[in-house]
Amino acid sequence: MNKTVKSVRRVGRGTADAFFRRSAVRAQKLDRGETLLPEMRLTFEDPADLVRVLTEQRVRVLAAVRKNPAPVSELAAVLKRDRTAVRRDVRILTAFGLVKIHEETNPGHGRRKIVAPLATKCELVTTI
Repeated sequence: MNKTVKSVRRVGRGTADAFFRRSAVRAQKLDRGETLLPEMRLTFEDPADLVRVLTEQRVRVLAAVRKNPAPVSELAAVLKRDRTAVRRDVRILTAFGLVKIHEETNPGHGRRKIVAPLATKCELVTTI
């Protein structure tokens, strides 16, 4: 049986206390034998850091790769942006674990690097 497990990515701001509360809830679920969805949470101490990482243009890149994973050159064409700028944004999104890059065969032309989302859903959470 091939069962697809959806993952959830949360990007937010939080405290150590909030982390320990989430961890306790997850531990209780595991103790009850419940299955947990794969999850990743990025926490920013300063909400301004979140805004610096997720600029309007980077959110557009995320939306584009969710619709259709593609090489940077195709993303640049779709987004009507400079390829270098898109590559820089992809590098930052990769560093924060929001997208991944994998290689695939490009028939007759070797291999190409495809930018794809790491999660089916991104949830942004911040507390001010």
